[in-house]
Amino acid sequence: MMKGAKFSSLLVLFFIFPIAFAQLRVGFYSQSCPQAETIVRNLVRQRFGVTPTVTAALLRMHFHDCFVKGCDASLLIDSTNSEKTAGPNGSVREFDLIDRIKAQLEAACPSTVSCADIVTLATRDSVALAGGPSYSIPTGRRDGRVSNNLDVTLPGPTISVSGAVSLFTNKGMNTFDAVALLGAHTVGQGNCGLFSDRITSFQGTGRPDPSMDPALVTSLRNTCRNSATAALDQSSPLRFDNQFFKQIRKRRGVLQVDQRLASDPQTRGIVARYANNNAFFKRQFVRAMVKMGAVDVLTGRNGEIRRNCRRFN
Repeated sequence: MMKGAKFSSLLVLFFIFPIAFAQLRVGFYSQSCPQAETIVRNLVRQRFGVTPTVTAALLRMHFHDCFVKGCDASLLIDSTNSEKTAGPNGSVREFDLIDRIKAQLEAACPSTVSCADIVTLATRDSVALAGGPSYSIPTGRRDGRVSNNLDVTLPGPTISVSGAVSLFTNKGMNTFDAVALLGAHTVGQGNCGLFSDRITSFQGTGRPDPSMDPALVTSLRNTCRNSATAALDQSSPLRFDNQFFKQIRKRRGVLQVDQRLASDPQTRGIVARYANNNAFFKRQFVRAMVKMGAVDVLTGRNGEIRRNCRRFN
């Protein structure tokens, strides 16, 4: 992305999130911990070399954290009733990677880099490693002091398009942002239980979902006989690109909400634009990620800088 385009995007976003962006800024740690982003990038690269699915895992972690009381790393807390214990978060993983990054940062710059920023930066770096866009993102978040499983209300795979879009618009985003962020499913994995009815007995009919490509039905049945999960993008499952949108236009969406994006009047035009222009999708994804990364953040003297991401100070 051109430098001027980055500035323009951040200027627009400042007016959308004036309070957050007044204190979040690109290069927040340039003086207090100049090696911070390099430490995060190197450890994410190491993990990606072993497990390329780390991109999907970190995207999921970032989304699940930001959509519950903001991007404050409350998802990382270990306790009997924390957000981590809520049903929708049972599939979130790579907490150990965040621990390793935090340990190195604490050794280099004690009590300086927040866990919330670690998740944000690690997610950004993992997207680039998977072939997605490289981009700058403001930092300066602080960690929350509350984590309650009762606060976790996240969308399921059968949510309507209008319901999904409203979740994003309620957070200050728009329909283009919502579709772009759901496009992260291009590297996603879904538990077979989330779509088993679509390939066996859709809505109790005894037949597969008629909106799904029959060849995909057969493929997913075979996959789910041998594995608990399946790729949400059957074309290039480990590559961050716009193939997901091309797939759902061919009735090859694995999750019901994904397939609905391609047919719903509210989103089908956006899906077509992303499917036809990979560069446009990636630009819009960056804008959406920067917006999401500013949702209800704690800055300044609010919150804390945890020494251990799994527990409050």
